[in-house]
Amino acid sequence: MKLSRHVKNNMKLYKIPKTDIIETVGSPDLTVREGAKTIAIKKFTDKYSGYPLKVVYKKKKELTTVITVYPLKRKHWR
Repeated sequence: MKLSRHVKNNMKLYKIPKTDIIETVGSPDLTVREGAKTIAIKKFTDKYSGYPLKVVYKKKKELTTVITVYPLKRKHWR
């Protein structure tokens, strides 16, 4: 799994461990495809003030590239 520089900055800013990103991509609560990108959302009840974590990534053959990650500001998405 490759992480963009933007993702690494957001990980520091929001204190998001890589394990949460891997778990969100691997077993999301909700998945939405928008073109080549996939949006995965997973709720961690004891983290991020109860807000779900949003991970946007692209999958090309064997390589998964995470584009952005951040906790949503709303408890429900779409």
